[in-house]
Amino acid sequence: MAPTLNIVIVDENPIRAAILEDGVREAGYVRVTRIAETSRLLARIYAIDPDVILIDLENPSRDVLEQMFQMSRAVKRPIAMFVDQSDTASIEAAVDAGVSAYIVGNLQKDRIKTILDLCISRFNAFSRLQGELDRARSALEERKVIDRAKGILMKAMNLTEEDAYTLLRKTAMNENKKIAEVAQSVIMAAELFK
Repeated sequence: MAPTLNIVIVDENPIRAAILEDGVREAGYVRVTRIAETSRLLARIYAIDPDVILIDLENPSRDVLEQMFQMSRAVKRPIAMFVDQSDTASIEAAVDAGVSAYIVGNLQKDRIKTILDLCISRFNAFSRLQGELDRARSALEERKVIDRAKGILMKAMNLTEEDAYTLLRKTAMNENKKIAEVAQSVIMAAELFK
């Protein structure tokens, strides 16, 4: 992990923010920005475009937690959240919102490097899994479109399933398109003739 990471610390308490910032700097990171005011937080985060976000909330209210969770859903970055008190619902909401590390109590600057490493590793692992899930969903949707188009061709042209697929594949190659695109065109054309 390179010390050139751009790290943002969100904390309204200057003492706690200083502990976090000292820990980040002692870990070798020099590009650190502190945000003390949470109004317009999302716009400020977008403007800074950090690599990692550290959020420190002493006793978070539901409204503050909701704002932080909305921000973490919108900004696809590793996020570590430090809180003094928590409950099961808050932890579950944080995980659902994409918080990579949720640390309750005992804020110590000598733990920051380990927490940063964990946060980034967990975020990267989750991102890989999300990418795999998205690709699998896309492939499944394409498969459904292709199967539906094959059914239309089989019925309209009295083809076998294999012949219908061959026709889709050949058309896709001739038109330099994906089979799913040609299949979608077949479905749209069939809808027109209903």
